[in-house]
Formats: sequence, structure tokens, C-alpha cells
Amino acid sequence: MAADQPTRILLKLSGEAFGGPGGFGIDPERLKLIGTEIKKATRLGVQLAVVVGGGNIIRGAELAESGGVEQSTADYMGMLGTVINGMALREHLTSIGVDSRVMSALEIKAVAEPFIRNRAIRHLEKGRVVVLVAGTGNPYFTTDTCAALRATELGCAQLLKATKVDGIYTADPKKHPEATRYERISFDDALAKGLAVMDVTAFAMCRERKIPIRVFQFDVPGNIERVIAGEPIGTLVDASAKETAAL
Repeated sequence: MAADQPTRILLKLSGEAFGGPGGFGIDPERLKLIGTEIKKATRLGVQLAVVVGGGNIIRGAELAESGGVEQSTADYMGMLGTVINGMALREHLTSIGVDSRVMSALEIKAVAEPFIRNRAIRHLEKGRVVVLVAGTGNPYFTTDTCAALRATELGCAQLLKATKVDGIYTADPKKHPEATRYERISFDDALAKGLAVMDVTAFAMCRERKIPIRVFQFDVPGNIERVIAGEPIGTLVDASAKETAAL
């Protein structure tokens, strides 16, 4: 990406970001919140690609573990769940005046364009939000890995991972109330401490390509806009960060 081009960012949204009170389905209020936040972010002049998960529709790994469905089939079912979320997001973005495209790693011509790297870059350069669905198109790979792969392919300056917690903690804050949040941490320190930032494949790819990861809470109004604007919310993971805990 040329130096005079807008910053290109990849936003990873989990399926639970779309889910209602029970965690499943698509909650209209959540969809409205996500769409509003993305619209605000586009006004900052960045090029934005969004990878969506599908856990609110179906969790392939859990289905495979329960027996009766082979994992590769369950994973493909999970990919289809991400397509449902991506279609909903595109329709809402269109309704609020945000030009967007859905691009799928699986060929589903009736509802999405196939993911072609150069075409995706062209959409981004035209100011369109690109919603990326169906993961990598392969079983046994998570949507985290898809996010890292697409961030690499599209030349993104940063990967933003929106989660249900406000960053990375020294331990699970639900189980350990005394846990503290990191403001910054290096890839090496996160690995050494066994912190669950992303799955190992995704994390290793970001580390190798030196793509910083910003982990932040998705359901706080304004957070997506703030993190894209460069505010130091959540936790930053990069190659050179010195470990810093939040007070």
C-alpha cells in the first residue's frame, strides 16, 4: 500500500457480537450497534475489511465434539453461519448508507462475491467496507486464522479483535477477580505467558508479519471508532511492546 493511501485495517467480529441475550441468533439492536460503529469508523477515512465469526448461528467445533457430525462437515456448517452474519451486516450497512460488499471463501454466487484478493483491494480503494465470510474456506481453521490471513493478504496495518472483554488479562477475570489487564504486551511475552489472544496459527502469522493486534470490547458504544482513531483502549500486542499493566 502506497504511503499516501489511507490506512487499511481489518476488524474481527466474533459471532457473539451479533447474538441476542442467549448468545444465539441475530439481535437487531446488536446489528444496529455494529453498523453504527462501522459507519462512524468509515468517516475517519480508513479502508476497512471485516471478518465475521458464526458462533451465534452454530459452533462447528462443539457440534463435532458432541458426536454424530464429522468435524470437517461441522466446520463447513460453521462457515455457513458466518455467511448469514455477513449478509445481515451488509444489508444493514446498505440501509444506513454505507457502501459494502460481502466476499466469501466458499463459492455462493447468489449471496456473495468470491474472495479474490485484487478485487477485495479494489473495493477497499473505492471506499467500500468489505465483509469477509466463510473463514478461509477450509475446515480445521478458525475465523481468527482467517482474520490473520486476510490482514496479511490485504496489507492491513493493524488487526482489531473485538471481544466480550476489554482486553487481555493476566488470568481469566471471571474466574480470577484479582487479574489485571495488560495495556501493551509483546508477541513473545504473550506466548511465554500462554495468554489466549488468538489461536496459535493466527497469532504466529501476525507475529511473523509484524501485524499489531488490538484486543478491545465490542459492545461499548463508540469503541470501534475510538480504537480506529488510535485511542489506547483495550490491549495492544505487537513485536516491540514492553509489558505494561493497566492500573
